[in-house]
Amino acid sequence: MSSTLMATRPRRIGLALASGAAIFSLVACGGGGGTASGGETFDYLAANEGSQIRDEITRLSEKECAAQQEAMPLKIESLPQGDVNQRITLLASQDALPEMFIGSTSELKPGGTIGDDEVTLNLEQKLTELGVIDDVLPAAASTVKNIYGGRFASLPYQFNIEGIFYNRKMFADLGIEEPKTWGDLIAASDKIKNSGKQAVVVSGDQAWTILRWVGNYLFRSIGPNAMKDVGEGKAKLTDPQYVAGIEQVAQLEKYLGPGTATMDIQTATNQLLTGEAGMMYNGSWMLASINDPELNKLGPEAIGFMPFPAVEGGAGSIDQYPANTGAPTALSTKLYNEKVGGWLTCIAEHFGSSAMNNQGVISGFKTNQPVEDVPPLTADIQKIINSTSDTLTWFEQPLGQRAGAAAGESAVPLVTGGMTAAQFAETVQAAVDEDLAKKR
Repeated sequence: MSSTLMATRPRRIGLALASGAAIFSLVACGGGGGTASGGETFDYLAANEGSQIRDEITRLSEKECAAQQEAMPLKIESLPQGDVNQRITLLASQDALPEMFIGSTSELKPGGTIGDDEVTLNLEQKLTELGVIDDVLPAAASTVKNIYGGRFASLPYQFNIEGIFYNRKMFADLGIEEPKTWGDLIAASDKIKNSGKQAVVVSGDQAWTILRWVGNYLFRSIGPNAMKDVGEGKAKLTDPQYVAGIEQVAQLEKYLGPGTATMDIQTATNQLLTGEAGMMYNGSWMLASINDPELNKLGPEAIGFMPFPAVEGGAGSIDQYPANTGAPTALSTKLYNEKVGGWLTCIAEHFGSSAMNNQGVISGFKTNQPVEDVPPLTADIQKIINSTSDTLTWFEQPLGQRAGAAAGESAVPLVTGGMTAAQFAETVQAAVDEDLAKKR
């Protein structure tokens, strides 16, 4: 799954190349010199994949954060995403983490190798001390803490909310209003199917596009802690209310088209953007495709966005959006000093506006400076983000490694008739039980 929102602006803005102001290193980071009080440089260990964050921080070093750059020059090392966990684990064991670094979600949670305040900075406390905690969107702060086991452990350089993108013109032509309940969504799906179009599209190649339907139905019916309770052993997927919810999603089979089992995400996206399908669950990173005239043949105004509908009589709220904050990026507690605090302050105050202006990217930081030429749907989603204070995670996020893998392997059979809801629940729950037993 992509975790980066790249909302292409009507005018395409090229990414600036890093200048000599930022030094890119291909050797191991050692924390700007490795002293307890920090070093001479602001070292940032990033992944090769997705340059948006490091490009934007480089821009800040040349403009809004020029004073911080002069006091403590930015030094960036990048390495393949697949090597990140091994490198971070090694650096942590050597007590040699850099000032700022990409990490692993599981390792930043309590109990992980870098999951406590003595190793990685308590960002909520530090941003509050610096007087810039209000520059973080409340929904982004809530999401970070949801993802990292109650810890504000990662800077929200990206912020994506999820929901259902739909074909506005198709809805209007068929007399369909935006569904507010699950019953409304099923009725809309019937109308679209009867018109000869595909009602819902998912990517069987990307199991999460199916599991999001399962998780969201459970969040709406049982409540926002539905999957957290399963992950902690307080409830089981085989409990009747869970199986009933999974069964509702299994019934989407009749609204899916041919090739679902092996369809890749771009093909699925194209079905929505060419008018072949009516609805697709996705994250706000899909704005990149929606705002790209080469991909969206219908035009950006033809696509709408709505929250996952409510379930009649359910304990969840339609106002709760699943969200994520992109790649985890933490700071070293050991190397924090006044100069690092200067960087942290400048980033909190300026990253949001800079990223939106230059890349059309919605981050978890407020846009404190005016931003022009924002596409309408991007602006609509930004308003939702700004007004949201409570967010959800996703189906497999609270689960262990075995359960996550079992869910991914069972997603396609669930919606293509290869597995009943009860069988799905039994398969994934067995893996949950194995994960819980391993913790004991």
